[in-house]
Amino acid sequence: MTIKYTPDHEWLKVEAGVATVGITHHAQDALGDVVFVDLPEVGKTLAAKDAAGVVESVKAAADVYMPVSGTITEVNEALRADPALANSDPLGAGWFFKVKLSNPAELDALMDDTSYSAFSANA
Repeated sequence: MTIKYTPDHEWLKVEAGVATVGITHHAQDALGDVVFVDLPEVGKTLAAKDAAGVVESVKAAADVYMPVSGTITEVNEALRADPALANSDPLGAGWFFKVKLSNPAELDALMDDTSYSAFSANA
């Protein structure tokens, strides 16, 4: 399993060509209490950096971007029912969607844990 991060504070865990995507601790901390999520449609194909959804908090709303190109295979219905999961467990139960990668080479442009930690410390 590979974990990567984007400059927009999304994380993705890649297993067998499918990435589970969510927002990082840094993102949920900056947003505050998440009150609503708009998730992409299963079956929708998006390019890397396309807006895939929206997360709204008591402070702000922010787009959730596609970290890689691919097709949405699943969304987290539990998150839709309980948006606070994005705050309480952003790297676990608070995941947003799963995407089947169409270009795995795009992963090379994303940050690993060490690079993201340094990046988010300065964000």
